This record gives sequence, C-alpha cells and structure tokens, in this order.
Amino acid sequence: MATYVIVGAGLAGAKAAQTLRDEGFDGEIVLIGAEDERPYERPPLSKDYLQGKGEREQIFVHPAEWYADNAVDLRLGRRVTRIELDHHVVRFGDGSRQPYDKLLIATGATPRRLPGPGTYLRTVKDCEALKERLAAAESVLIVGASWIGLETAAAARAAGCGVTVVEPEPTALNRALGPELGDLFARLHASKGVDLRFGTAAAEITDNGVRLSSGERLSADLVVVGIGAAPEVGLARDAGLDVEHGILTDAALRTSHPDVFAAGDVAESFHPLYGRRLRVEHWANALHGGPAAARSMLGQEVAYDRVPYFYTDQYELGMEFSGDIEGYDEIVYRGDPESLEFVVYWLRGGRVIAGMNVNVWDVVDDIQELIRSGVIVDQKELSTGQQ
Repeated sequence: MATYVIVGAGLAGAKAAQTLRDEGFDGEIVLIGAEDERPYERPPLSKDYLQGKGEREQIFVHPAEWYADNAVDLRLGRRVTRIELDHHVVRFGDGSRQPYDKLLIATGATPRRLPGPGTYLRTVKDCEALKERLAAAESVLIVGASWIGLETAAAARAAGCGVTVVEPEPTALNRALGPELGDLFARLHASKGVDLRFGTAAAEITDNGVRLSSGERLSADLVVVGIGAAPEVGLARDAGLDVEHGILTDAALRTSHPDVFAAGDVAESFHPLYGRRLRVEHWANALHGGPAAARSMLGQEVAYDRVPYFYTDQYELGMEFSGDIEGYDEIVYRGDPESLEFVVYWLRGGRVIAGMNVNVWDVVDDIQELIRSGVIVDQKELSTGQQ
C-alpha cells in the first residue's frame, strides 16, 4: 500500500489530503503540521476573526472528526527537520522517521522580521493574542503598508486605537497595485484617521515603539510588523531540491525530484498562462494548488494555471483582485475610483493582465476570462463594461 506524506498542515495540505481521498486514493495519508491546531484558513486572522466577528470553529478547513473519518493520519505539533530524497524518508527532530512513496511540501511562509520585540500576525494564536492587545492598547504602530498591515490597521481603528503606519515605499501597496491604486488605499486609511508615514523605514523595534532609519523614534503601546513573508524552503534546499524564490516546480507542481511536489505559498511554479514561474502567497493559491498537487501525485495530467486571486475587506471597501500587474503600461477604469465603486484593469500592450473590482460584485469570472483570452481590448468598451 502506498504512503503519501504531506508536510505542512495548512489549507493547501488539508485540501490535498481531501482531494486524494475524493479521487479514490486508498493508501496511507500522513499530514504533518508544526502547529498544535488542525488545519485552518488564514484570511480571517487579519479580517473578521481579528475584529471579533465569527466563531473560532469557522476558521478550520474540516471538522475535527473529518481526519479520522477519512483515514488521514494528522500529526500536529511535529516538525520535520530533514527530507532524505534517496531513501524516500522524512525525519523529525527526535530522530524518528516517516517513509513516503510520494511527498508534498506545503510548508507555507513565515513573517519577515525586524530586530527587536514586535508582534507578528501569521497563526491563530498570533491573532488571538493580537486581538487581546488591541483591546487594551491606545496607540498602535504598524510597520508595513502591506495587505496584512492595512487590514490590521482597519481592525485597530475598529478597536478604537490611534494608528500610525510606517512604509518605505512611496505609497501603500505600491508593489502589489502600483502607485495610482496604492494611493487610493492610502487615502481611504487617511480618511479614517490613520497617520501614514511613507518613504521611511523602521530600522529597529524598541520597547516602546520603533526607531526609524532616519534616527527618529516613534512611540506606541503596540507595534505590529507586516513587511511580507519568506517561503519556508529550508527543508527543500537542504534536501537538494531546486530552490530560488520558492521551491521550483513545473506546471504540474512537481519539483526537481519526480516523487516530490510543492504547493501553496512555498511553491514557485511555472504558470502556463504567464509563461514564467510565479510564487503566489494568497489564499486562493493554497485552496486550489493543494488539490492540483494531489491530482498530480496520483499521476493525473495537471497544468495548474489558475489566475492569481486575492480579496480584502477594509472599512467599507470590499474588493477582489485577479491577475498580476508586472509590466503593465496602462490603467483603465470603469466607474469612478473616488466613489469606491468601480472596476480597474491593468493592461500591457493593449491586453488585460490584471483587474480589480471594488464594491462591484459577480464580475471576477468576466475579468479572469479577459485575462485568459489575451485579446487586444477596446479601451472605450472596457471602460463602459461593453467588452
């Protein structure tokens, strides 16, 4: 009987295990997680759950009994310390071993850190601790105008805290959306009373705030750091798998070893639509990448070509983003951005490469179809929704 091992008990790993069973795999499935919690979804940690909305049980991928009911050997609080490719074995810190026939690495990412004490938001325990600290804090300083940083800023304002955001880029979300749309998010937060400090970096977290690279010191009751995350590639690199910005895979999510696969935040996979490798950190990539990797492990023909997708909710703004803006040379709007009810398209060479709908719903499929089509669009029709 074959044994499939999944290292990483997050959304990608849990959905991979589910897909293996759904597709009829009757061998042994071992799902290994370093955390003590069973697999859960991360978006609520910086959105609803952080703001005290919804029940804890709602964040979990499966009910607690699902794993036993589906013969998934869920091992929590266990950290794999080595992969031995030649022997098809993973090893744990205590020296014990787990053989595998095929292996999926879904170890995710870990927050990038700054020197000094600071609060980071990655796990459910991080979220619950931060929720308590927000309730007690009067002033919050957030390092990084990233998605995590801005969502945390919105939660902190909802908790009644004064909020300052420090960001070395010229505006919010500059790399994710470009300066024009980044400015829109910056203005939204400024309108809610957030003090935004762009073009300045935090060099060190102190006991009562941060020291900026300029030498200036800012004080706060609570410092939250959201400066991105680094993929957990150590196991793969040490094992001798090909690694660059993530674990390199082909379009079937297969690594440089034929029996080892990677999915989720940790994978840098060849994307057939874009013709290059992408590493996508968002929820939808884990949701769909885990099942794609599972089917690939089963020998099915897989070309993982989902259009990258992300969503956020901040104050009265809800939005969905599809695509990748790299190399864009033009922006086209449908609707008025200042009304916070519009659709925006990023174009390259007259073709739509990304789109974002803000407080406009049920248009994601249309946006993604435009991206996939690769057709040269009529900008006037695009701006009126007639494309």
